[in-house]
Amino acid sequence: MAETDQIERERMEYDVVIVGAGPSGLAAAIRLKQIAAAAGGEVSVCVIEKGSEVGAHILSGAVFEPRALNELIPDWKARGAPLNTPAVEDRFLLLSARKSYRLPTPPQMHNHGNYIISLGNLCRWLASQAEELGVEIYPGFAAAEVLFADDGAVVGVATGDMGIGKDGQPTASYTPGVELRGRMTLFAEGARGSLTKTLVARFGLRDQCDPQTYAIGIKELWEIDPAQHRPGLVLHTVGWPLDNRTYGGSFLYHLEGNQVSVGFVVGLDYDNPWLSPFEDFQRFKTHPAIRGFFEGGRRVAYGARALNEGGFQSIPGMDFPGGALIGCAAGFVNVPKIKGSHTAMKSGMAAAEAVFARLNGAERATVRGALEQSWVWDELYRVRNIRPSFRLGMWAGLAYSALDTYLFRGKAPWTFHNHSDYDQIRRADAMPPIRYPRPDGKISFDRLTSVSFSFTNHEEGQPAHLKFRDPEKAISINYRLYDSPEQRYCPAGVYEIVDDVGAGGKRLQINAQNCVHCKTCDIKDPEQNIDWVVPEGGGGPNYPNM
Repeated sequence: MAETDQIERERMEYDVVIVGAGPSGLAAAIRLKQIAAAAGGEVSVCVIEKGSEVGAHILSGAVFEPRALNELIPDWKARGAPLNTPAVEDRFLLLSARKSYRLPTPPQMHNHGNYIISLGNLCRWLASQAEELGVEIYPGFAAAEVLFADDGAVVGVATGDMGIGKDGQPTASYTPGVELRGRMTLFAEGARGSLTKTLVARFGLRDQCDPQTYAIGIKELWEIDPAQHRPGLVLHTVGWPLDNRTYGGSFLYHLEGNQVSVGFVVGLDYDNPWLSPFEDFQRFKTHPAIRGFFEGGRRVAYGARALNEGGFQSIPGMDFPGGALIGCAAGFVNVPKIKGSHTAMKSGMAAAEAVFARLNGAERATVRGALEQSWVWDELYRVRNIRPSFRLGMWAGLAYSALDTYLFRGKAPWTFHNHSDYDQIRRADAMPPIRYPRPDGKISFDRLTSVSFSFTNHEEGQPAHLKFRDPEKAISINYRLYDSPEQRYCPAGVYEIVDDVGAGGKRLQINAQNCVHCKTCDIKDPEQNIDWVVPEGGGGPNYPNM
């Protein structure tokens, strides 16, 4: 028996345990307390968050639609919610290598009534509102294990042990994890959560739906020359530097205080293993229509995150004995609208209503059932075909999207289906290499310099949280067939092919300390051989105002 197996973990009991202090988890916690108070009762709620603080791992554009917030906290403005910059202008550009062309803004992308925000700061504010209601929030606690009863029902989670060495043995600073047990447990881990993966497999939650599909979003926050600042401007682009086969585009959102959020999104169903989303992002910023915004400015922060793109047809079964999936753990991004926070919040609110009913004897109440009766269901249904249509190429996707939006109004008598991202990649010798320019250090940057602007930190000496299920495949398959695409799709320089003089060949070096927790490797690896699990609580990026 291992030494750690002999140490009894502390146990904490709640009515509801929520994993993840993002928009959905915090909205669920707040709504639970509101419903209980209205019913004249009590419900104990705990939220745990793997980031060092609430908001530390939150990354989004973000233009925020306040629909769900209006329902959850109608007086949010009086309470000081950080929605400070109303969206006042939409621009939609098609880029060629040297020119730009103004396109009509699709109706889903009209942002009148929305706000340009830091989603991390909104989550920090939501956490304060939750705590005022009596919700217990524990940042720096990474849920590493799902706890099950003898009958197979989920009964909570356990946080990871602290102070484990690379050899898997406890060090002098060892502290056992804590069990957080609940009558119901909600998983709000975000896209591709490590525990969500295990629950999906154990309970067959994807047996009746399409695979989830994803994109990688890479973002920087800049302070720019006041002469270039346009508070409330929302700018999106498609086209260059991506080719016609590859789904993606950019955003520039002008916040208050001469700040601009700039980002680039690439669908992870791309086929060319030579493609580098990070390098395409850096190249995008040098376009003549874009570069001027950043000249004379300075970069403040950097980060990356995978996001769901599967939409309506990829929503899994959400309920299982003892718990449910909510938010991006289940996948509620409205891709044509380029928004998911409002739908994630509403999913948490609907879940709270179903969970409270179940705690009070309504055994048939389900989270999915509550969501099917909400506006989220209709909103996602109406745009279900738009993202999949881009598998035909950018021009065909734009044409179909217009047809679906204006003629069928989202109610076409068919549904396009999704496929897994990882099996779309082709062999390196079958695809043209892509030559990327060297960064100039002013507008475009290298990976390692960029990672320093994510303020990422992991405790030294802990076991790697990035693992190959079969280490041999890293060279025998990934390197030999695909030229190790993880070198390019990772936005943080985690994966590096180095010469192995002793073995007379190549080996893959994993620089796990660089990881910004985007989960792209877990999604895009062609053999599904990389398993991302949580590191010690508090490890990872520490995003300011992202």
